[in-house]
Amino acid sequence: QVQLLESGGGLVQVGGSLRLSCAASGRTFSSYAMGWFRQAPGKEREFVAAISWTGTNTHYAASVKGRFTISRDNAKNTVYLQMNSLKAADTAVYYCAAAPRGMSAQVMAVDGVVDYRGQGTQVTVSS
Repeated sequence: QVQLLESGGGLVQVGGSLRLSCAASGRTFSSYAMGWFRQAPGKEREFVAAISWTGTNTHYAASVKGRFTISRDNAKNTVYLQMNSLKAADTAVYYCAAAPRGMSAQVMAVDGVVDYRGQGTQVTVSS
C-alpha cells in the first residue's frame, strides 16, 4: 500500500505562486514515476506534470508548460510542484499520483494511468 499526502495548496491572487508538496510512504519511492493531476468543478481530471524516477525527465501539459515545474527529492520521498504566474483557470483540486511500477513518466503523461493517488489539495486563484 502507498500513501500520498499533498500539502501547500491555498488561496492566491492571479500572477502569484504556490509550491505543492507530496510526501510518499509505503514503497520504494525512487523506483517510480510520479505526477500531478488536477480536477476543477464540473470538469474531468486533467494531467498537469510528470517526472521520471531519476528526476531527469519531465513532462507538462501545454496549459502549464513554462509556468509550472515538477521536481523530486528521493532522499525525502517527496515530489514538488512549483506553480508560478498562476491564472484563474488553474483553480482546481491538485492530486499527487504514483505511476504503476515500470511505467515511464512519458506514458503516465499521455495515458494518465496512475497506481495510487492522494486526497488532493485545493488551489484557488482569485482575480
